[in-house]
Amino acid sequence: MWDPLLETSGKVIGFYEREFYCFSNFSSFAVEWKGRLWQTSEHAYQAAHFMETNPEIVEEIYNAKSAHDSKQIAKRNKDKFPIDWDSRKVSIMEDICFNKLQQHPFIQKKLLETEAMEIVEDSPKDSFWGWGPERDGRNELGKVWMKLRDKLQNPT
Repeated sequence: MWDPLLETSGKVIGFYEREFYCFSNFSSFAVEWKGRLWQTSEHAYQAAHFMETNPEIVEEIYNAKSAHDSKQIAKRNKDKFPIDWDSRKVSIMEDICFNKLQQHPFIQKKLLETEAMEIVEDSPKDSFWGWGPERDGRNELGKVWMKLRDKLQNPT
């Protein structure tokens, strides 16, 4: 599983329930996005699946008691995902994370602390957003945070 030596080597910043957990969509940082205050970025992301097609599901996700519950609601309704969801999901995630970053000075501080290190969502399950069980996943959420860090370090 997790190798703490890897994190302390200065090569990787892991944020799956440790010091940099604030980068996780499940962390308890509310985010204002699309005119609403979402309990977590996970709530916003899961609701985004249905914003154009199913306002009832959006409301159910909005009112979900936890990030985990919001994900389960979306999972139960995956047959209602937009056809083009896969082509849009990374840019939607980036927008949500950008808003989260802008709204929380603590997250800005933590992101700058990562300097130039690789940021990894070291999920033992998710090989798309994280690096997955074999540590060879796409790490798309880590890439989003590194892109946002570059913007924060080099404002234009």
